[in-house]
Amino acid sequence: MTRTTERTITHPMNRPSLSAQRRGLTRSLLTASLLVLSACSTVPEPLRGTYPLIEPQDTARADIGRDVRWGGVILDTKPDQSQTCFEVLSRELDGSMRPRNQDLTQGRFIACRDGFLDPEVFAKGREITLLGSVTALDQRKVGDFDYQYPVLATSFITMWPERPDVIINNFNDPFFWGPYWGPYWGRYPYYGWGRIGYPGPRTTVRTGGSTDRVDVYEGAGPNEGR
Repeated sequence: MTRTTERTITHPMNRPSLSAQRRGLTRSLLTASLLVLSACSTVPEPLRGTYPLIEPQDTARADIGRDVRWGGVILDTKPDQSQTCFEVLSRELDGSMRPRNQDLTQGRFIACRDGFLDPEVFAKGREITLLGSVTALDQRKVGDFDYQYPVLATSFITMWPERPDVIINNFNDPFFWGPYWGPYWGRYPYYGWGRIGYPGPRTTVRTGGSTDRVDVYEGAGPNEGR
């Protein structure tokens, strides 16, 4: 009796095309983005409402006393005996009232609140949105430049969760040879021309240490946002 052994061989020409793998990568990125943004898509209750369209860089003395809703990235946090003040690089707010993740700025401002807020929690680089009233214009140095900061007395502060890192590894095979069209030989009895050694793309989403929003109400300490 002759024993017949069947073996299935996947021909390189039948592997997913480059365009198909790119479409798969795009879908993975879209899914990851939706998962990341879903937690921040709702406007926190205290930040809702209509406020004057005043940008920090355009604030004038005539605006002193006006209520504003501003946000941005913390540059410095300085507590003293009675209050804590933030130096903030202003950013445009998105639909959820979170600062946009972009390099454009609307100027700098100072935001102060009574009491102590820990600089290790409200650290440099964290994103905040706040409500407050303009109390003064304060000229300070930025390098050698005399910069005029609007100063706010804040009534509400929210610090947003840290943004995740999205890492795209297109080629995760240490023995990657391609994409490349040329002759190939394998362990099986066939040879010819085709694309060899093309691994699939890989997307990694790595979240930071903070996943909750922190809200600070007037006259109260920080608490986890809802």
